[in-house]
Amino acid sequence: MKFSPTIAALAASLPAVSATIYFAGVAQSSGEFGAWSPTQTRGTGLPGRFGVDYAFISNSGVDTMIDTHKVNLHRVAFLLERMYAILDPHNYMRYNDPSSQPFSGSVIGNTSDPTAVTTAQFAAFWGELARRFADNEKVLFGLMNEPHSMPSQLVFDNLQAAITAIRATGAKNMIITPGNNWSGGHYWTKGGDEANSKWIHKLVDPIKNLAVDIHEYLDEDFSGSHLACTQDPVPNLVGVTSWLRHHGLKAFITEFGGSNTTECVGMLNGFLDYMNENEEYIGWTAWAAGPFWGPNSPCCTDQRQYGSLEPGSKASDGGPGLYDTVWLPVISKKVPTKLQWSGPANVTGGVLTERV
Repeated sequence: MKFSPTIAALAASLPAVSATIYFAGVAQSSGEFGAWSPTQTRGTGLPGRFGVDYAFISNSGVDTMIDTHKVNLHRVAFLLERMYAILDPHNYMRYNDPSSQPFSGSVIGNTSDPTAVTTAQFAAFWGELARRFADNEKVLFGLMNEPHSMPSQLVFDNLQAAITAIRATGAKNMIITPGNNWSGGHYWTKGGDEANSKWIHKLVDPIKNLAVDIHEYLDEDFSGSHLACTQDPVPNLVGVTSWLRHHGLKAFITEFGGSNTTECVGMLNGFLDYMNENEEYIGWTAWAAGPFWGPNSPCCTDQRQYGSLEPGSKASDGGPGLYDTVWLPVISKKVPTKLQWSGPANVTGGVLTERV
């Protein structure tokens, strides 16, 4: 990865530190289901039937992840168009037409589009959600999933407006902010003046409980759609890790994944070790579990249907799925023995205990 020589030199000169993962778990994907339309028909599946078109979690699946695999973090996806949900608006900084996301819908804050939601309205949404969950210290606010194909100034303006609105309610919950360009860690320091490294550290949180949301897949185009792993995340994250260290910021990797090939298994192990060894990373969620995937795969299979990370998920032929071949033998073994199970979520961390 190409990155700033100044940042690289500074990072190299900093002393090694002990790292701690406070939060580890899995992304729960199903709350954004039921709106896709092959004909790009606007309004498809909205608001949708809960439990039929979409759902947020499977209680039994979450219980298995917590009690058996000892994870303490779940990233719950939802659509802004459905309003009542928590954590991760899976909208790509767009609103009003999820029929062909990630590309459909009007870019939030685009003043040249009369159908677009304004930055102020996006902030109002987060202000309302923050009021509802301000008393729940275990809820983290992920501002938006994977903004892309828009000016970084607009991404910044939307994010800052949301942060300001959240804090105006008195909510102290940890906020997790994405970057532009799909929030990809490999691209964080690229793009000249549009690079995330030029913008995201300028966000102001008056209580300084703000972490960075990074996604990183291991396939040829970083999309998480291919079976083969060809992009080793460890060297690809050098630039963003140096940037985080330079600005004293913490990060979550809230999306990553790979198949069960030898190359993927090796890279996933190295990736999880890398996060554990670098104090800039305080948490992660693997992509993805969720009650509505069935035998379908959320990533990393070249459209083969190998199931998901949902406990008990199987491939379309009834054989072992990604839960059996990736979660159990690889990712679950890297869940730290001790995590933060009580107290407010904060970028400075909390007391680590072992769940028994």
